[in-house]
Amino acid sequence: MIRRATEADVPAMVELVHELALYEKAPEKCHLTDQQLRAALFGPNPALFGHVAEVDGAVVGLALWFLNFSTWEGVHGVYLEDLFVRPQQRGSGLGKALLQALAKECVDRGYARLEWQVLDWNEPAINFYKAAGAIPMDEWTTFRLTGEALDAFSA
Repeated sequence: MIRRATEADVPAMVELVHELALYEKAPEKCHLTDQQLRAALFGPNPALFGHVAEVDGAVVGLALWFLNFSTWEGVHGVYLEDLFVRPQQRGSGLGKALLQALAKECVDRGYARLEWQVLDWNEPAINFYKAAGAIPMDEWTTFRLTGEALDAFSA
């Protein structure tokens, strides 16, 4: 079952994000806490939203997303930050159902697009997204300022 996340789901969702970081070979970079995710999803002005996949009462997958905006289209879109389904549940259709739930959010709200990033070595995910009809944006390069570089540039 796919549904909107609730506050009660936060501990399981944090655990899933940490599992995703391990899968992406960077567990040491994931510092998310229950308190941080609860505030982001359910604080006074939430800017992060979530869906979960539930099997037999247990949260086994998640999609965390936020709104972006296309100046060319003149409307919002959805940026999928994290999509993860526990390995033992993969192949069951839950990942597809989570992605479809976000596509439905876009269509129902009149948003122009649903987009995300995928690691270039993650062939199973790339194939999954292509099968859904998504196209890679190969001509775009992601840039990021973080840590010391962010501090130095802001000074």
